[in-house]
Amino acid sequence: MASFSTVGVEQYQVQKIVIDAGHGGKDPGTHGVFSEEKDVALSVAKKLGDILNKYLPEVEVIYTRTDDTFIPLEGRADIANKNGADLFVSIHANAMPPGNESIYGTETYVMGTHKVEANLNVARRENSVILMEENFEERYAGYDPNAPGSHILFALYQNAYLGNSLMLADKVESQFKHRVGRRSRGVKQAGFLVLWRTSMPSVLIELGYLTNPKEEKYLNDELGQTYIASGIFRAIRDYKNDIETY
Repeated sequence: MASFSTVGVEQYQVQKIVIDAGHGGKDPGTHGVFSEEKDVALSVAKKLGDILNKYLPEVEVIYTRTDDTFIPLEGRADIANKNGADLFVSIHANAMPPGNESIYGTETYVMGTHKVEANLNVARRENSVILMEENFEERYAGYDPNAPGSHILFALYQNAYLGNSLMLADKVESQFKHRVGRRSRGVKQAGFLVLWRTSMPSVLIELGYLTNPKEEKYLNDELGQTYIASGIFRAIRDYKNDIETY
């Protein structure tokens, strides 16, 4: 488990959580042999919301989408900001180029700079959806998903929430590893546009690799999705308990 100081962690109540199912509509995200990222993300997002509503009924759950709808990245952050959310959880599935089908495992990202090329590649893939949006150059301040330097520009925006975001991300990966029995690839930092404009602690969870045949099967299994959603729920519950007792 990662260790980091909680000094300066913002004290507040966790009353609203935005669950963001990545991609949707004309943007399928990555894909495996028989499934697409947008469908896996939505299914897990709904399961997570159901568990939160059942076991933390005092917390309001807000979805960025509940069906196969395309939502611009900035629109997802706007939903969280306009609703005054206390947490933003974006759910995705990962992919590797052909020849790397053996790679598997979970990763949870917070907004930050890319310390390794692999982190940049994940951010570049997830951010490339803006090319489907109209006037993306103006809406994202000249951001180019294919230019490595563009990602670094956004690293400081979420800095005020970094401690809280890291705390939640660490709990998510710990749950995946120790309770769900998944292979955790750890907590990482990268420049994700969907996290850029959120005004609250935010994480992006890569549930696993759809390009790995065995993992794709698990990610599409009802029980597997329930285990994953339960792990994320327990991480949120523990984060809420910790943050509200400081």
